[in-house]
Amino acid sequence: MTQRNVDRRQFLQSATLVATAATAATGALAAETKAAGAKGRSRGAQAPGKSGEVHTRRWTEQRWLLDNTIRAVGVDWDQPRSVNYNAPCGPEANADFAAIRQRVQKFADISPAFESTARRREAKAQAAEEAGELVTARANYFMAAVHYAASQWPFDENNEKNVSLNNRKRECYTKYAKLADHRVEAAWIPFQGKALPGWFHLPHGYQGGRIPAVWTIPGMDGFKEANVAMYGDRFLTRGIAVLALEGPGQYESAVLGFRVSVPAWMAAGRAVMDWLAARSEIDSGRIGVAGSSFGSLFGTIAAANEPRYRALAVSATCLEPGCHTIFEEASPTFKKRFMYMSGFTDEDRFDEFSRTLTWEGHAEKIRVPYLCIAGEADELSPLEHAERLFKTLQCPRQLVVYQDSRHSVGNVPSTNLGPTPSVLAADWMNARLSGKPFASERWFVEATGRVAKTAYA
Repeated sequence: MTQRNVDRRQFLQSATLVATAATAATGALAAETKAAGAKGRSRGAQAPGKSGEVHTRRWTEQRWLLDNTIRAVGVDWDQPRSVNYNAPCGPEANADFAAIRQRVQKFADISPAFESTARRREAKAQAAEEAGELVTARANYFMAAVHYAASQWPFDENNEKNVSLNNRKRECYTKYAKLADHRVEAAWIPFQGKALPGWFHLPHGYQGGRIPAVWTIPGMDGFKEANVAMYGDRFLTRGIAVLALEGPGQYESAVLGFRVSVPAWMAAGRAVMDWLAARSEIDSGRIGVAGSSFGSLFGTIAAANEPRYRALAVSATCLEPGCHTIFEEASPTFKKRFMYMSGFTDEDRFDEFSRTLTWEGHAEKIRVPYLCIAGEADELSPLEHAERLFKTLQCPRQLVVYQDSRHSVGNVPSTNLGPTPSVLAADWMNARLSGKPFASERWFVEATGRVAKTAYA
């Protein structure tokens, strides 16, 4: 695949480039208009002007470009979503995602493709459970929950379809939790008179006593059900409990009416700590935060305003104050999705709000160890913003930059030959929660796998 095809930021910045690449790949240009009034389908199939629906200028103007980009590049045009969703499910799900990649030829295909796969997995789980094949049942319930969650992503309003898919996801994951090989329970964290949704996991073989814990925060398009792998999870296998929780505005919390804002995430950090510290299984002095993508910003804000956390590890950064690049220069789905997460349907009002999305005035307060894993060529949040954050931090810190990597931090020689990013983060968190010291350094992982280290003053 050519560089022009894989550089999606440039791909969407230029209408001419997108049209040329897509035409070469598909031999035709076709805008999706037929389903424009259908209720309960994807964003591209909803009638304009409907109450509660989000609209942006770029979505309207570039809608046809998006479909042709998907035809040319596939369902992973904006990020490796099929890879990220496949990983926690394990190799049995490989065929599911291969089929989905073939089926999705336009935006409107995304939700139906994932939903039909979810229904098939749910049926297999039910049949296995009835036959007493409980290991098979739990695996299929887990995969069904992930597929149902993925099928929710194209919806940016709490319509009947989105709520229905959310309910199917919860039911399947609840059934998985009852059959899992480790203790899993629904976690509801009191917040703003309601409760934030999460899943609380204890390591396999937990026999009692107080152990460390990590709150994992997904990104804009991530969800809690995929934050803990069905087998061999990176934190659970190291004896660390995991609270996979969606904070204000993320996925199910958005369905429940919570909205993203900096004050909300400041308050959420305290609420989550209170909940974890009250658990009899958890050592309240050894609780960390791990955030990915927009979870890097949310985690930074949460940890900055709750000093009881003992470590913070973030990756695939969204650290540009105001988030101009991801909202205005990348796929138009990002801005549309975040408007839903923050409760805006008016784009001008959202543009004013987006300027409040910053770590500035918060990161200066962090005193606990901070790890940041970033791609040198991050197309959604340029590296310069992570570098500036690290000049601001007044705590022990480690910035790890992977040569040639884009936002997702993977699938390049530096991540394949150097330290594996997810393993590095897990080992780092385990060491910090164990109280081990480390040097404040900037690491640059070269394409050869060699790590060049520079000390921070």
